[in-house]
Amino acid sequence: MPAASRPRIGLALGSGAARGWAHIGVLRVLEEAGVPIDIVCGTSIGALVGAAYAGGELDRLEPWVRGLGWQQVVGLIDLKMGGGLIEGGKLVEFFRARFADRGIAALDRPFGCVATELGTGREVWLRDGPVIDAVRASIAVPGLFTPAVRDGRLLVDGGLVNPVPVSLCRAMGADVVIAVDLNWYLMVRHQRIAGRASPKPQGGLIDALLARLPWRAHAASAGDAEPRRGLEMPSVLDVLTTSLNIVQWRITQSRLAGEPADVIVRPMLTDIAAMDFHRGSPAIAAGRKAAEQALPAIRDLLGG
Repeated sequence: MPAASRPRIGLALGSGAARGWAHIGVLRVLEEAGVPIDIVCGTSIGALVGAAYAGGELDRLEPWVRGLGWQQVVGLIDLKMGGGLIEGGKLVEFFRARFADRGIAALDRPFGCVATELGTGREVWLRDGPVIDAVRASIAVPGLFTPAVRDGRLLVDGGLVNPVPVSLCRAMGADVVIAVDLNWYLMVRHQRIAGRASPKPQGGLIDALLARLPWRAHAASAGDAEPRRGLEMPSVLDVLTTSLNIVQWRITQSRLAGEPADVIVRPMLTDIAAMDFHRGSPAIAAGRKAAEQALPAIRDLLGG
């Protein structure tokens, strides 16, 4: 169908840390099905994958994600005990060295991403300037990444205010919005873990990060009056990321209720933790499966 005779289709890629690699699987299915995407918007990890897609770099990003080991992830982390655990400089320089940043205006498709102004809590839409700088602001998870500085403002993760940026897609001219919600199944995972007598720690990347810090989480303090009944205390990063997950889950459902998408793709990612960036292949597979299940609704919406 010619672009002039069909609705403009926007894609809203949501936040979700490592679960965001599922966006790659969703994009692959849409490509294979011939679903035209005119506008791409993203929040946090959705901004990173969305920018790569809008810039025609998905073919380069996917093999890198699939081959990513947790040792490599740790190698991209520059710890800093001020403003956040991770400075983010190594990650930014990694992408600058491998991907040409022509600026948002020069991308193959219109692109925008969401950040949060730390001082006011306002939602900030980033639609111009360097791509990598905009993505760096959108992924600045509070407590983990140091805030980004833009136009004299401190910006942090857009997932605090708009985890699935349907509203930005609409504002940029989308008639139809396909949204990818990575947070729908979050509480299933946490409820399942909470029911175990002795939950297993995530290990791997979390342990490696904690090993590089001057302090570690302890199972219980010496002054506890009541025994833990076999429960194992989570690490500091586990508590932080799980708390942010809860906030984003609730905000996501509230925003989507007030600003509904036309189709929502919801990958099942209950076994992928927030920091499991080394598990790209299963995340991509989950995104692919969810998109395939949503294809009939997408085709109905587009009249094909």
